Amino acid sequence: MEIIGRLFEKEILRNCYESNRPEFVAVFGRMRVGKTFLIREYFAKDLQFYFTGEASAENRRHLANFDEALLDHGLSVDQSSTDWHQAFSQLKRLIQTSSKQKKVVFIDELPWLAAPKNDFVQALEYFWNSWASAQPDLLLIICGSATSWIFDNIISEHGGLHNRVTRQIPLAPFSLGESEAFMQSRGIVYNRYQIAETYMVLGGVPYYLDYLESDFSPAQNIDRMFFASNAPLKREFNDLYRSLFQNPDNHIRVIEALGKRPSGLVRDEIIKETGISAGGRLSKTLIELEQCGFIQGQREFTRRKNGKYYKLSDFFSRFYLRFLADRPEDEHYWQNKSLRGEQLAWYGVTFEQLCAAHVGAIKQKLGISGVSTTVSAWRSKLSQPMAQIDLVIDRADNIINLCEMKFSTKPFVIDKEYDMKLRERRETFREETKTRKALHTTLVTTYGISRNAYIGEVQSEVTLDDLFIM
Repeated sequence: MEIIGRLFEKEILRNCYESNRPEFVAVFGRMRVGKTFLIREYFAKDLQFYFTGEASAENRRHLANFDEALLDHGLSVDQSSTDWHQAFSQLKRLIQTSSKQKKVVFIDELPWLAAPKNDFVQALEYFWNSWASAQPDLLLIICGSATSWIFDNIISEHGGLHNRVTRQIPLAPFSLGESEAFMQSRGIVYNRYQIAETYMVLGGVPYYLDYLESDFSPAQNIDRMFFASNAPLKREFNDLYRSLFQNPDNHIRVIEALGKRPSGLVRDEIIKETGISAGGRLSKTLIELEQCGFIQGQREFTRRKNGKYYKLSDFFSRFYLRFLADRPEDEHYWQNKSLRGEQLAWYGVTFEQLCAAHVGAIKQKLGISGVSTTVSAWRSKLSQPMAQIDLVIDRADNIINLCEMKFSTKPFVIDKEYDMKLRERRETFREETKTRKALHTTLVTTYGISRNAYIGEVQSEVTLDDLFIM
């Protein structure tokens, strides 16, 4: 099957395959994002060995599966493996008998294999350090959805695997452009407004996008996937977090707190909202959620240290918490709410996150892709009501773009009141931050800005079409 997008990741894999040294590659990212598909399809003809862990299986079951995989890939197994050192010794023998130019070994769902009381990690460490690291024709790829486990036990491990990983591939959900290409490959014909509507519910998660049916509108598809009596994703939220984290209660509490505050919370506010103690437990929870791509830490413009806002960046989780946590009985709920009141307001807020997820595309449209920038958020400490800007692009060329995001069904109209709001917000930002840089107001909208007497306040504009880059 065709691999949609993933240009950067495919380039890394190509370089690893053509490398004249042994490569140890770690691929990680949230569940359902397409990690296994990417590796198996990219190396479809070149895999020397593929093996995947089995959720909740006992160690002896994993070992039996490993032996079976060795048999499937052409090795005659004399006796069953009784521990992982023996299993990796068998793998070494398989590789040594291969005539392939490059020996590509892919071990998937690694965290499921490494139970606390078995010797999997120690055996992997010995396999790499004692033999594999001296084989210039070997490409070892490990993969897992439990990103925090990958970091703690492989990438940042301070024992025998310290600094052994040669390449890291964090796999993110599809961008809007990649999602468009994915839908087209599945025969889904939506315009870009409809794709954006769908993306703000599902994110760019291929597993979710694959549920879309070409005969249905976005609203009909969302009803089928979430609100129908037999909806396939109705239990996805709990399954998702409980499959990634051994004790997910704190993770879910943080996600729920951030779901109530789309503009984000600082650490002290998270402590207050969740009741989680301020010690290492909260720090570890935030790190793990950020590593898995569910939340995003964003610097506060005026605070260089300890001024991070945490925002819920996973679109599916935002949607679930707002509309599915207290599940409505209406099987046509999303169609009946279509672009009215509560739903339209939610799209407006979520569009800001959509723009934040595509800052690279915004920079490209502004012509500053090659300019060093810092992306942050800002909240006024003096104005009433409190002014805030969710996307501030601070540029090395002495310009700051203050970005306003507006989701609408037609070109956005700047009226006298909104024009005054833009002016006051800009001057409040200037006064409180004491910046001497030029301040440019940037409007990011779905269909552009309607031309009238007030458009002169906007120095640059970005439309939804501009966010669709691969």
